[in-house]
Amino acid sequence: MNRLADKVVIITGAGDGLGEVMAHLFASEGAHLTLAGRRTELLEGVAAAVRAKGARAIARTTDVTDEAAVIAMVADTVAEYGRVDVMCNNAAQPGKDLHIWDQTLENWNATIAVDVTAAMLCSREVVKQSMLERQSGSIVNFSSTAGLEGIERKSHYSTAKAGLRTLTKVVAKEVGPHGIRVNCLVPGGIQTDLLRNYWRRLAEEQGVTWEDIRDKGARSTALRRIATPEEIANVALFLASDESSAITGQSIVADCGSQMPG
Repeated sequence: MNRLADKVVIITGAGDGLGEVMAHLFASEGAHLTLAGRRTELLEGVAAAVRAKGARAIARTTDVTDEAAVIAMVADTVAEYGRVDVMCNNAAQPGKDLHIWDQTLENWNATIAVDVTAAMLCSREVVKQSMLERQSGSIVNFSSTAGLEGIERKSHYSTAKAGLRTLTKVVAKEVGPHGIRVNCLVPGGIQTDLLRNYWRRLAEEQGVTWEDIRDKGARSTALRRIATPEEIANVALFLASDESSAITGQSIVADCGSQMPG
C-alpha cells in the first residue's frame, strides 16, 4: 500500500479496460489522478468511482493526438495538483486489420497518431511543464508483443508498437540526467473486451468459436493462459513507483511467456 503516496499520475485511455483498472489500483496506492481520454461519460464514471473511495481524481476529455488538447490537459493537471510525477501513455487503438496490399493511408496514419505520436506529445508536455523543473518523474509507455514479432494484417499497429519501444529508449537517454525515468510495458493479450472482440472477428473468419481462438492463444504461452488487466496494471504500478528507481529505458514483457526476447 501507498507505493504512489501523494504522487500525481496522468493515465490516458482511462475510461475503460486497462486504463480503468490502473486508475483504481493507483488510487488505492495513494495516487492523485488525472484521467484522460475521448469519452467523457466513461471518464467521469471512473473518476467518480475513484473519488468515492477517498482518492483525488479529475477527468479531462482529451484527444491525445491533438497537440493543443494535450498541452491543456497537462496544464490542467499542474494547476490542480501542482506537478506531474507519473505519465502513463496507455491510450491506443488497433486500427483496422488489413493486408499490406489493402492498407490505407488513413488507417496507417490514425494508428500511428494514437499509438506513437500521442505518447510523444504527452511525454514532451509532462517533461516541459513539470518533470524537468522538479528533476524527477516516471513515464510508462504501453507497447505490445505485436511490436516484437509483428502480426499479419496489422502492419500499422505492429509498426507503431515497435516505434514506441525505440521512443522509450531515446527519451530515457535524454531525460535520464534530469532524474526522469522512461520505461515501456509490453503486454501480450490482455483479457479485455478489445481482445475478446478480436477473438470473435477471427472466429467468424475461421468458422470456429471464439473460445477456440482464445484457447489457441493460451497454448502458445509458457503459462498456458492470457494475462488479466490486473496483472498488467501491477507491472505498470511497479514501473511507476520508486520500487523501480534503477530501471530506465527498458521494455518489460508481460505476456505469460509467449515472447521471450533477451
